[in-house]
Amino acid sequence: KLLHKQSLAQLENLCKQLYETTDTATRLQAEKALVEFTNSPDCLSKCQLLLERGSSSYSQLLAATCLTKLVSRTNNPLPLEQRIDIRNYVLNYLATRPKLATFVTQALIQLYARITKLGWFDCQKDEYVFRNVITDVTRFLQDSVEHCIIGVTILSQLTNEINQADTTHPLTKHRKIASSFRDSSLFDIFTLSCNLLKQVRKLSFNLNLNDESQHGLLMQLLKLTHNCLNFDFIGTSTDESSDDLCTVQIPTSWRSAFLDSSTLQLFFDLYHSIPPSFSPLVLSCLVQIASVRRSLFNNAERAKFLSHLVDGVKRILENPQSLSDPNNYHEFCRLLARLKSNYQLGELVKVENYPEVIRLIANFTVTSLQHWEFAPNSVHYLLSLWQRLAASVPYVKATEPHMLETYTPEVTKAYITSRLESVHIILRDGLEDPLDDTGLVQQQLDQLSTIGRCEYEKTCALLVQLFDHATASPMDVAVQEGRLTWLVYIIGAVIGGRVSFASTDEQDAMDGELVCRVLQLMNLTDSRLAQAGNEKLELAMLSFFEQFRKIYIGDQVQKSSKLYRRLSEVLGLNDETMVLSVFIGKIITNLKYWGRCEPITSKTLQLLNDLSIGYPFGKSSGKLVKLSAVQFMLNNHTSEHFSFLGINNQSNLTDMRCRTTFYTALGRLLMVDLGEDEDQYEQFMLPLTAAFETVAQMFSTNTFNEQEAKRTLVGLVRDLRGIAFAFNAKTSFMMLFEWIYPSYMPILQRAIELWYHDPACTTPVLKLMAELVHNRSQRLQFDVSSPNGILLFRETSKMITTYGNRILTLGEVPKDQVYALKLKGISICFSMLKAALSGSYVNFGVFRLYGDDALDNALQTFIKLLLSIPHSDLLDYPKLSQSYYSLLEVLTQDHMNFIASLEPHVIMYILSSISEGLTALDTMVCTGCCSCLDHIVTYLFKQLSRSTKKRTTPLTQESDRFLHIMQQHPEMIQQMLSTVLNIIIFEDCRNQWSMSRPLLGLILLNEKYFSDLRNSIVNSQPPEKQQAMHLCFENLMEGIERNLLTKNRDRFTQNLSAFRREVNDSMKNSTYGVNSNDMMS
Repeated sequence: KLLHKQSLAQLENLCKQLYETTDTATRLQAEKALVEFTNSPDCLSKCQLLLERGSSSYSQLLAATCLTKLVSRTNNPLPLEQRIDIRNYVLNYLATRPKLATFVTQALIQLYARITKLGWFDCQKDEYVFRNVITDVTRFLQDSVEHCIIGVTILSQLTNEINQADTTHPLTKHRKIASSFRDSSLFDIFTLSCNLLKQVRKLSFNLNLNDESQHGLLMQLLKLTHNCLNFDFIGTSTDESSDDLCTVQIPTSWRSAFLDSSTLQLFFDLYHSIPPSFSPLVLSCLVQIASVRRSLFNNAERAKFLSHLVDGVKRILENPQSLSDPNNYHEFCRLLARLKSNYQLGELVKVENYPEVIRLIANFTVTSLQHWEFAPNSVHYLLSLWQRLAASVPYVKATEPHMLETYTPEVTKAYITSRLESVHIILRDGLEDPLDDTGLVQQQLDQLSTIGRCEYEKTCALLVQLFDHATASPMDVAVQEGRLTWLVYIIGAVIGGRVSFASTDEQDAMDGELVCRVLQLMNLTDSRLAQAGNEKLELAMLSFFEQFRKIYIGDQVQKSSKLYRRLSEVLGLNDETMVLSVFIGKIITNLKYWGRCEPITSKTLQLLNDLSIGYPFGKSSGKLVKLSAVQFMLNNHTSEHFSFLGINNQSNLTDMRCRTTFYTALGRLLMVDLGEDEDQYEQFMLPLTAAFETVAQMFSTNTFNEQEAKRTLVGLVRDLRGIAFAFNAKTSFMMLFEWIYPSYMPILQRAIELWYHDPACTTPVLKLMAELVHNRSQRLQFDVSSPNGILLFRETSKMITTYGNRILTLGEVPKDQVYALKLKGISICFSMLKAALSGSYVNFGVFRLYGDDALDNALQTFIKLLLSIPHSDLLDYPKLSQSYYSLLEVLTQDHMNFIASLEPHVIMYILSSISEGLTALDTMVCTGCCSCLDHIVTYLFKQLSRSTKKRTTPLTQESDRFLHIMQQHPEMIQQMLSTVLNIIIFEDCRNQWSMSRPLLGLILLNEKYFSDLRNSIVNSQPPEKQQAMHLCFENLMEGIERNLLTKNRDRFTQNLSAFRREVNDSMKNSTYGVNSNDMMS
């Protein structure tokens, strides 16, 4: 007993050290000791004793978090009786100790929620033991305010817990629990919380605003209601952050609550009667209610609901005092945006007070835009409302006036003038410049492009007037440049807005007025670049050119457009060729003067790239290439003309990325007239040839400047990758291939040997190699007598082996650097191997035939690299998972003999990676896993059929071993059968066809297991549904033979579609619970 007391006191002391000490060493030691405690066998009993003693909050917290870990573990879970005891103990503990420290109450409630969620389908004596949640909570709600708070928090935390998928349990299980909870309890919880809020509203006149506990209760009630409305009803949102999911998929059984206008009224009343600090939560609830799916109502009901909603909004706009709180203001802006995302303009204009409301909203928007420094992140919602309103003007059928032609120009004007007026205040007070956040500016401009096109004449007149004022009036240079930057951005945006509207000649002429002004400004600023330039203004120009290119450049534009007429009158630009030369002139100017400025260089090159894409195939291809400026680039792509191609020691190696874009564009332009002219090609490649010779020279001496060598080589391979990407025709690509092989290949191999540990060098080299072996548009077609395909694969194999063997010598890499230093390179090697194996320019049977080990080395290196990666990493890094699974697909399709010859532990590793990939969120990965599994299962099935036939040729040794391994571990294939079936029956299966392909083979290989699985699924249904479910399975195998011929597979795929429909229909009509945990979890 005494010992016990001592060890408990010791634990309490450790907790104190962990949470209170400022000395790092003591804290780490305490943490280590407590981790050992949580893993000890008597942890459970000690936790209970710690809670019993209750002498320190920290030890109570430790006990609660340890118990939560224990009930959550997937291997060796706690028995049911024990979990029921813990649940009851926690509830009693909370009931008898309402005044615990907040964090302890929180941790205990979390424990209760976790037990309830994970035990949702657990039965004892034919009843679900963890589902009587509301009964558990009722006794709290009938007691003091403190108890009430605990009760409401329990429901709130539970709703949240069930709504959130965790990574330790399969997604299928999470969805089953969530849908069952939605169908059995969620509506009751929602109704309960609304009823409690109605009581608060009654009391709100004498709600003691200084009473902390009453505040707490109100806060928890609002959180609970919000959690109910925020529930993921149909399992769609894997990503909570996107605000674009504007529809709340309320179940049909909840209709009554929303048809009853008192629900909406309740929240609007609360907003006006409780302290402003609570209002943001009330508004968040209103945002969700306003977003209820349209199909919940018929047209008359929806009109009535919308009318109540608009009345409520009007009331808030008429009493805007609370909106001075930024949180309230933000939520209210979200509410306004939902008015249009969920209802049509035709429905809005029919609402009784529409004219008054649209006036209030317009005034509110104008005022908000004028106060640009207040809550800048909320503007997005207001602009999105007006963008959607303006976009629907051409389509509105209603006879009632929408009045947008009056109010939209006011919004446009307020946005533009407020941005211009902000410039001098930002400069004067040294505030943060919104122009620095290009993402946010771009988003607002996209919205403005639509808003500004409504009553476009007014927009243009305003812009012309403001532009002329900004260029003509005397003002501070910095203010002038800031204002012009905004105007150039906005002009680009409104021109880009032409995409979504039918445009008239007058509007094109107005665009001409705007374009002339920007081009005149550009001529002026370019002439001063030698002295000084303004980076933000240049970025705005590039944004303008990008929009101008989309709308007015290319084969689809009418050359008679009024815009060109205006350009010809004012600037003498008579046709598209002359306008193109302005573009190319600007690009060259930027590359010349702004070569050291990464954002401008990369945006300029992107523009060049976009121009080069549009051309090779259009009528205008000749136009662009014939321009003298383009010829200049093709003949002078060296660092003396383009400083960003230089090797300056200030910049980072990774800053050279833009070179690839530059050479892709040049490569495309070169190809237009290249044909088979090898001399022209050699001429173009001279600077690159010189660079290769320089590196070769350096490598041949023992002492060389490593930094300089790295920079020269990295720049060079980035350039080459751009060219290789652009050369997607056989003639041009063969010139490149013969230029690089065999002369320069050894240099790339040497670089990998020397610098394997430096990803800034290896990544570009590996990516170049992966591009060279990629048979894009069938460009890699070697002549019948050419061994080049095999030689190219030898080089690929050599590079993969060199890199692979060296990268594995790195040893332990810190978790936060493992992708950059190791996994990224491995991922590119996987892509490279996949491209080579699937390029169909090499016959891989030749290697073994002639004793060439190139193929074997590459595959063995792949296995070594694979085994060095933990399973979790394969799925955690998207690029790695895509390259791994697409390589595996090729290997299982064409090299199954190699897979079959692997060691048992490797085969199990690969199979479990497929098994985990089947439930991945990325559909590409999931589909890839299905094909891999299909290839493996088909191979197994064939070998089994062969082994049973009396044949003179025995099975190869590999196949025999592979069969043996699979027969020793049937659970692997069985688990995949269960997973695939599970996804098809219970989940929103997005790639049903792919899932159906391996399923037939899995069933034929495991007929007994399949029938057990089928029975367990049938028995898990409510008795009245079992017959229907049994029939579904009967129909699934109807007419299916015991083979994997294409005809039979197609038949099975068709049966499966019907099966899935029937099962879904049968389940829709029942609140089912699948309780075959042993089979399905």
